[in-house]
Amino acid sequence: MSRRHSFYARPLLVAVATATVLAGTAAAAPADSSPGRYTAAALDDTYYQDAVGKTGAELKAALHTIISEQTKLSYDQVWDALKATDEDPANSSNVVLLYTGRSQSKNDNGGGSGQWNREHVWAKSHGDFGTSTGPGTDIHHLRPEDVQVNSTRGNKDFDNGGSELGDAPGNFTDGDSFEPRDEVKGDVARMILYMAVRYEGNDSFADLEPNDQVDNGSAPKMGKLSVLQQWSQEDPPDTFEKRRNDVIFEQFQHNRNPFIDHPEWVGAIW
Repeated sequence: MSRRHSFYARPLLVAVATATVLAGTAAAAPADSSPGRYTAAALDDTYYQDAVGKTGAELKAALHTIISEQTKLSYDQVWDALKATDEDPANSSNVVLLYTGRSQSKNDNGGGSGQWNREHVWAKSHGDFGTSTGPGTDIHHLRPEDVQVNSTRGNKDFDNGGSELGDAPGNFTDGDSFEPRDEVKGDVARMILYMAVRYEGNDSFADLEPNDQVDNGSAPKMGKLSVLQQWSQEDPPDTFEKRRNDVIFEQFQHNRNPFIDHPEWVGAIW
């Protein structure tokens, strides 16, 4: 019996949520889409049972094994997935854009000015994985974003500083780095570190790792680690981020971002 099957079979979680996954096919999501259905105790006794109590390289290896069991999406499927994962809790017809924070119609997506498209938070050129099924379509790091702001961010590493974006106040950029608004700094950090654990170079894709520099170019590296660690501490997971993790788990990939469930694991590994 696989980890995913055994996780959903445990009654500890059924009392809180009734999502079921059989043979890699998701059942309909529960009517209750609020975070908190998966308590830390429940997850540690089931999903994370092989990681609890470990630190450093052992913890990273255990988490890699756990979260690598997932359903993979095509790049076309990402469009519809993001409409569910990033739905505006105040308006079910809209999504919330990552950097601008703007609420925009789910159907106003594409490549035109003022529309939203798919932002790879771990820039796809860092490791040259493109939009191939795998890291290029992993919705744990794909988010809706304004087309122009997405272009401005480009493939820059993350760091503090730069000039404020006129079309996205609260975000800053310079020649080699991008600083997102305060409300999503931790989200960005945890997405980057998820990718570093999930993709270790053993599935035909590059070994993605954070480092403490910027201007990494096409290397499978993303910085700046010390800043990402700081952002994760200063901006802990909020309701939106927790709900997003649950929706990905229940409806789409059936794996979780462990740093949303256990933010302290950032310091335990790095």
